[in-house]
Amino acid sequence: MENQKTILIVEDERILSEMYNDKFTQAGFNVMLADSAESGIKTILKIKPDLILLDILLPRNNGICLLKYFKERNLSLPPILAFSNFDDPKIRKEALDLGVLEYLLKTDFTPQNLIEKVREYLYANQQNN
Repeated sequence: MENQKTILIVEDERILSEMYNDKFTQAGFNVMLADSAESGIKTILKIKPDLILLDILLPRNNGICLLKYFKERNLSLPPILAFSNFDDPKIRKEALDLGVLEYLLKTDFTPQNLIEKVREYLYANQQNN
């Protein structure tokens, strides 16, 4: 499909990443998975996804480290939605200051709600281009 959008899901919990992979694939997205900030950075540099779903709590380096990597090198990022169970006001503010569009709590979103949220951002971006 020519208009198929690529979503990168940076999530270290295999059960969650597989479930979101299935749901987003069924919804017509091309899905890439990364289970760490390091593999997320490599994937972003290699494939330039249309949108990133970024877990904040990751092994070794967290999602904030991924954001800082790009900021410190002045590299552009596609739209990013932080998607985490970690609800800390300081981390939330830091993520938003580093360019995250929205900080979503996993417990507040069903997979279908999340797909709709992703579509909102991708559709809004298409209209702005």
